[in-house]
Amino acid sequence: MQPVSNPPNPFESQHRHLLEPAPRAKLQVFEDSAREIISSNDSPDLPFRWSLNPYRGCFHACAYCYARPTHEYWGFGAGTDFDSKIIVKREAPTLLRRTLLKPSWHGELIVFSGNTDCYQPLEAAYGLTRACLEVCAEFRNPVGLITKAALITRDLDVLRRLHDQAWVQVYFSIPFAADAMARTVEPQAPSSTKRFEAMRLLSEAGIPTAISVAPVIPGLNEDDIPALLARAREAGAGSATYTILRLSGSVEPVFLERMAAAFPDRINKIINRMKEVRGGRLSEGQFFKRHRGTGVYWDMIERLFEVGYRKAGFQDDAVRPVPRSFRRPGPTQTTLFTDEEQRDEA
Repeated sequence: MQPVSNPPNPFESQHRHLLEPAPRAKLQVFEDSAREIISSNDSPDLPFRWSLNPYRGCFHACAYCYARPTHEYWGFGAGTDFDSKIIVKREAPTLLRRTLLKPSWHGELIVFSGNTDCYQPLEAAYGLTRACLEVCAEFRNPVGLITKAALITRDLDVLRRLHDQAWVQVYFSIPFAADAMARTVEPQAPSSTKRFEAMRLLSEAGIPTAISVAPVIPGLNEDDIPALLARAREAGAGSATYTILRLSGSVEPVFLERMAAAFPDRINKIINRMKEVRGGRLSEGQFFKRHRGTGVYWDMIERLFEVGYRKAGFQDDAVRPVPRSFRRPGPTQTTLFTDEEQRDEA
């Protein structure tokens, strides 16, 4: 675990400064008494509307994680607090069932997770992601998953049910070809090798898989793109995508601090390349611009991906349409709501 280090929280009026060397962070688990479990996304440049996050914070401790600033809403820091103070939503399966029983729910795609990894290590003990997937399978609700974790292979039986009766696709986030590099930037996530092994197991079981080369960090991992695409196709992936590093809010100081410590001889190159593809800035927050860079160097990265994509054997029509498979299990379960509540939701 990283030594305790958090950038100032913009929502807090007071900040504490350590007078001695920072101690190592210790894992702490908190419970969230949320009343809703599905989040609505209205970003016009994202391909999904609904997401489900059983956990807040992420033990994987990826230096670049764009979700870090969300931890500040809860009075925590975006640095080691995000990696070590994990919030679990124990009632997630019950809340999901209630949502899917509402007349206002029409069976749209739900993405696990739009924020932090739904298969981070605590999932092995809590099983919240599995329980939520079982609810989706019962209702035949389409599901998309994004993960770095090999733990997903535990749930092959539920994924098969979703595949057979509804729709499911699993994206593996793998931005580094070498395990050593991945360990440096994603210190507590499974190795790239383990992620490819999990991809292969799911693909062989008939579950549609894909690779997300994300984030692309100019000056650090763009040269990995062809190898990652080739390995993903060999492991059975049917499609691939990529996106550039985002350094919004408190992500920037966390990322720069950790990269300077890990790559003192390369940090200036990373900063300069990022500015080159971001028009002189380190980050871009505008819709339709934040996921892609600009300029000659970014054009080279895009070309590298396109050539690697074709060479690996990916097809442009690899993405399957999401079917209308949703159905409620039966009339007896609707008694969870009164007639008045159902009229309010209609």
